[in-house]
Amino acid sequence: MKIFAIDIGSNSVRLACIADGKTLFKRLETTRLGEGLSKTGKLSAGAIERTASAVSNFAEFAEKEGADKLYVFATAAVRSAENGAEFTSRVKELCGITVDVISGEAEAKCGILGALRGNDGGIIDVGGASTEVTVQHVGKTVYAKSLNVGAVRLFDLAGRDKAKLEKVIKEKISDYGDFHLNCRSERSEEPRMFAIGGTATTLASVKHGLKVYDPAITDGTVLTQNEVKELSEKFLRLSVEEVRALDGMEPRRADVIGGGCLLLFKIMQKLKIETITVSESDNLEGYVLLKEGGF
Repeated sequence: MKIFAIDIGSNSVRLACIADGKTLFKRLETTRLGEGLSKTGKLSAGAIERTASAVSNFAEFAEKEGADKLYVFATAAVRSAENGAEFTSRVKELCGITVDVISGEAEAKCGILGALRGNDGGIIDVGGASTEVTVQHVGKTVYAKSLNVGAVRLFDLAGRDKAKLEKVIKEKISDYGDFHLNCRSERSEEPRMFAIGGTATTLASVKHGLKVYDPAITDGTVLTQNEVKELSEKFLRLSVEEVRALDGMEPRRADVIGGGCLLLFKIMQKLKIETITVSESDNLEGYVLLKEGGF
């Protein structure tokens, strides 16, 4: 059975093709659905149109590729926008698809299921409009928190100004509370932490200096807290054009990657996470696993 899934995020729309328990390929279209959301509380007309069009195009592609099933879900930008229903209606109008707008808790569950496949550990998922930190032990969630802060929201609020970004991030991530107390109440050892999402995979790609993006190389990349710190400083020191020119950089992420990277570093620092492993398997796989009850 060939299953396709579309993830409508705040920065990009992603498509995955999954068959026989394996992800055959993924596609991405950067549409910046969440641009300006932090300032207006609404999705802009332009963002709605280009994102709905991308979803429709991916759905048409999936049909041509012989999809047996197609799942379409949306995350933080749609669920938090005052006019999120306007977006889902536009998608329905264009291609007849009903979008499943999932909660922050469901998003975290999908992410950890996709990355860990039931194993112990945790994830940090820095998205465009929200960030999830989740840890599980022996099949039980011992820590889960979703916050309305991400790479696109940070860019809207603070641009690429490091001082402003640090101020916003400090305020936002204070809600993560005493992570270690919660986790250690259920486990004696530190959880192995993974990073999922576009910020993390871009950092891995830059670390390897990839001329052409290759998930077989980025998957499993280990990033230290210091490496993430140094990359955030580099991205914010360089101009957007210079960042865009770096080997491994996804060009359409160049303006927001500095804030997203700084956010990941500050979370690692606050939660005392020394290393993090990048996972290419994420909420796309996790959503399908939830719907299918396993591959």
